[in-house]
Amino acid sequence: MNIFILSLLFSVAFNLLMFIPAFIWKTDKLTDLSYSLTFFAISVGLFLYFPISLATIVLTSLVCLWAIRLGTYLFVRIHKMKKDDRFDGRRENFFSFINFWLLQGISVWFVMLSLITFYYLNPEPGEYSFTLVSCVGMFVLLAGLLTETVADIQKYKFKNNPENKGKWIDSGLWHYTRHPNYFGEILVWVGLFVTILPFISGWLIIVAAISPIYIYTIIMFVSGVPLLEKKYNSRWADNPEYKKYKESTNLLIPCFRK
Repeated sequence: MNIFILSLLFSVAFNLLMFIPAFIWKTDKLTDLSYSLTFFAISVGLFLYFPISLATIVLTSLVCLWAIRLGTYLFVRIHKMKKDDRFDGRRENFFSFINFWLLQGISVWFVMLSLITFYYLNPEPGEYSFTLVSCVGMFVLLAGLLTETVADIQKYKFKNNPENKGKWIDSGLWHYTRHPNYFGEILVWVGLFVTILPFISGWLIIVAAISPIYIYTIIMFVSGVPLLEKKYNSRWADNPEYKKYKESTNLLIPCFRK
């Protein structure tokens, strides 16, 4: 079976399987964990199925490292929060809740298209070697991973400090952008695409490019930045200091205050 179709079916099936206990116990502790585990499982599955080479070891390791980091952070966070407000009114509704899990499985597949495209070429060991462009891509990926890791740690510590209750974070990376974690996330998948760019050509470039384009679109226009901006605007709409912070701080790309 075509690797694109097989990976899509696995991603959807894996998330629907995780949906079952999540719905039965009405828990939010499996949603983000399932998201990360799907990336990890597909990456490892591709690695074990195709010939092993330096390129497959490096690329798979980077994606797995990202998945482990994100999954660990999200699991610790939801364990402390107990529930995710996004699912209020949804986790009790079968069709609404399963629709989320179905879309999550599809989303994982879209985001992973760069890595899947590379494996689709089925490169033999030693057939491909990293170029300067690939090295630049890996640097961007690692920079993104470091950025979102530091940003998540800073925000986690800030929110768990009782002295900061009712405040918004304006320190560390958050002093230079309102969403440094999302900026790092986008860099990760842009970096992966650039890393494999020397290995692909023709229509495969278009397919692989869907990965960074999709994650950027989701973060900037669907479930990332818009939801948080709406939440923060509602919470601190009448706070002049927050308005000042918002007007002087870039939305996504880190930059010195205006």
